[in-house]
Amino acid sequence: MVRICAVEPHTRAARAGILADDVLVSVNGNAIADVLDYRFYLAEHTVTLALLREEKPYSVTIRKDVYDDIGLVFETPLMDKKQCCANKCIFCFIDQLPKGLRPSLYFKDDDSRLSFLHGNYITLTNLHDADIDRIIKMHISPVNVSVHTTNPVLRCEMMKNKRAGEVLSYLDRLAAADIRLCGQIVLCRGINDGAELTRTMEDLARLHPAMSSVSVVPAGLTQFRDGLYPLEPFSPEECRAVIEKVTAFGDACVDKHGVRIFCCADEFYLKAGLPIPEEDYYGDYEQIENGVGMLRSLTEEFYAELKYLDEISLPADFKRRVTLVTGKAAGDMLAELAAALERRVSGLSVRVAVIENRFFGPEITVAGLLTGKDVAEQLANKELGDELLIPAAMLRAEGDLFLCGMTPAELSERLHIPVRAVPADGTALVSALLGQSTPL
Repeated sequence: MVRICAVEPHTRAARAGILADDVLVSVNGNAIADVLDYRFYLAEHTVTLALLREEKPYSVTIRKDVYDDIGLVFETPLMDKKQCCANKCIFCFIDQLPKGLRPSLYFKDDDSRLSFLHGNYITLTNLHDADIDRIIKMHISPVNVSVHTTNPVLRCEMMKNKRAGEVLSYLDRLAAADIRLCGQIVLCRGINDGAELTRTMEDLARLHPAMSSVSVVPAGLTQFRDGLYPLEPFSPEECRAVIEKVTAFGDACVDKHGVRIFCCADEFYLKAGLPIPEEDYYGDYEQIENGVGMLRSLTEEFYAELKYLDEISLPADFKRRVTLVTGKAAGDMLAELAAALERRVSGLSVRVAVIENRFFGPEITVAGLLTGKDVAEQLANKELGDELLIPAAMLRAEGDLFLCGMTPAELSERLHIPVRAVPADGTALVSALLGQSTPL
């Protein structure tokens, strides 16, 4: 049962007489506990809703197109509380956060519904047989799984959860039911690399085609690890060894299955001092949200956009100086892109400002984990030009706050320059560098 907090006006639910504070009990006789139940059972031409009003039962029948919404609004998007992670992973990034950040950053979610709705990765340890049955019945796909290792004993040790090993069997059940799976391996030096990584890739490859892609990403290590499991970063040589192993296994998958399946995150290549692979290496960029192929995608989009520069009407006396903020990881690549655009556009001057992550420590080099405080301190009293461009990934989804709690407006005030957030998209980057309000 779920309480209805509002009913949108002029909708089918409003015309049926449903009111705010009514309680939704079932749809077509199926009990409703959360958003997945609601969406699944609402997908009919005719739906009968059982409800309670002041604890008195009543029902309404609504006719509609199959996928039409009926206008009910619930307290949360999930119609339920988020499921908190029950693990104590040795590499957990949230455990490495300092005190004093906004409270929402300390919440560890491990919710299968968020995997389906928003692409979050889950460990499966919050799930039970009934949950797997529901996923199969509703054919919820894809399910994104943080696997890390397929060695049951090692998985329990890495996650500090006695169920971590046994729930690996759920992968077989989901694969047998043709549920598409995307995997993630957070690689910890000396723990789940080497022979254990080979074992994990072999086990996951057997689940193809259900297991469509797997990212291999290095554990993020901040300077706030006092009292936590002793983990060390990969050296450049070790990064090259990981890339060699994953690439060789991926090549074998291409030969056998026609798809690579396994790819390393861009971070491994950058730390190894190796070039990012070409575009065809990444297929459909299934793992781009895990930083796999993100720099290649951005580069390809950027250079594709340069082909249309002649269609832009810029003033004859066009002059623009901008500063582009990034982390150490993408600094060289963005400098190359900026230089290419400067060569094409007379009057454009781009300064790429590589910001050291003093907040989390030098091992954190991605732009998305930079804070407004570090940007403000390292660019103070610098000549920044007409506009400061920052990666949109530095801000939370609403685009209003950095990790440190600073707002873009506050950063703008401190540096005395307009601040613009730019998505990780080559077209948007060209537009922003040229001062265009929308993509070209």
